[in-house]
Amino acid sequence: MGYAHGAQAAPLIERYLGFIEKTTGRDRNALAAGALTYVPFIEALSPAYLEEVRGLAEGAGMSFEEAMICQVRGAAAQRADQALEGCTAFAVTGEGTSGGRTYAGQNQDLGPEFGDFGIVLRLSPGDGRPRLVTFTFAGQLGYMGMNERGVGHFANALGNAPWRPGLTHYPLKRRCFEMSSVDECVNLVRAHRTCSAGNMVFCDGDGSIADVEIRPEGVALYEDDHACRRLHTNHYVSGEFSGHEDGNTPDSGPRLDRLRALVSAEWGAITLERLQAFLADHEGDPGGICRHGARGSYSVAGYIADPGAGVLHVRRGLGCTGTWTDYAV
Repeated sequence: MGYAHGAQAAPLIERYLGFIEKTTGRDRNALAAGALTYVPFIEALSPAYLEEVRGLAEGAGMSFEEAMICQVRGAAAQRADQALEGCTAFAVTGEGTSGGRTYAGQNQDLGPEFGDFGIVLRLSPGDGRPRLVTFTFAGQLGYMGMNERGVGHFANALGNAPWRPGLTHYPLKRRCFEMSSVDECVNLVRAHRTCSAGNMVFCDGDGSIADVEIRPEGVALYEDDHACRRLHTNHYVSGEFSGHEDGNTPDSGPRLDRLRALVSAEWGAITLERLQAFLADHEGDPGGICRHGARGSYSVAGYIADPGAGVLHVRRGLGCTGTWTDYAV
């Protein structure tokens, strides 16, 4: 799988590496040295991933060390990699949706250049692990998406957590695709410390949903005010971690309030199409749910998992003008 990924995406991977060099201010040798410090953490998570990275390197015609840079991104410079990220994520199920369906997804809010490196990666392991479809960046083993069992996850950046040794979030996200349920994902995240903060929203094929705020020192479950929804943006909202909030993303609170209002107004009748419209909402521009440049961040992509149908819906471009494509898992 790694070799096929590397061979098919080699030019994009090279451009992505150049972008990481530019944004971190580190040359490739320094980034490679930093990336290698994460090898023990990834090996503890899944030795198979290091084999996949070796295949990726061979397929793309680069060194293992260079391929490792893609798995850690800015963390290769040993700093929290949170610049320019916004993101609005959700999971709704049961009585909140039309027909009691389960949906989870997000807007991916980043610097506009990230739109140039995004790919949809289909993986079909031959060793019993589930098939999956993930939106990721060229050379990165996985990011957001869903597996054949309906286990999907999406994310928000969180701040105020200095870098410390641990896993980057990307291999951990990929490992979640090997789980069979939301509970298994939550237990996995609890078991592996990360080097920086973030939030994950989960769903599965049985209609379970969850939201987990993650910091290097541990995790906290966020229970929304309704059991059938989990809505999150870029500030801490769990009781355990709310004291860490420092207001580093000023539009996060208004975006969460707006998403709550939209979900409440359609409660009991939420459909895929309504969720796509929510991700295109402009109240609060340029820092609305559909971001148009607030703090340098744009909604470069969007995703909605529909576990019941076994489909991941992926949008390229802004919520208001981008094009949605359906990918059967």
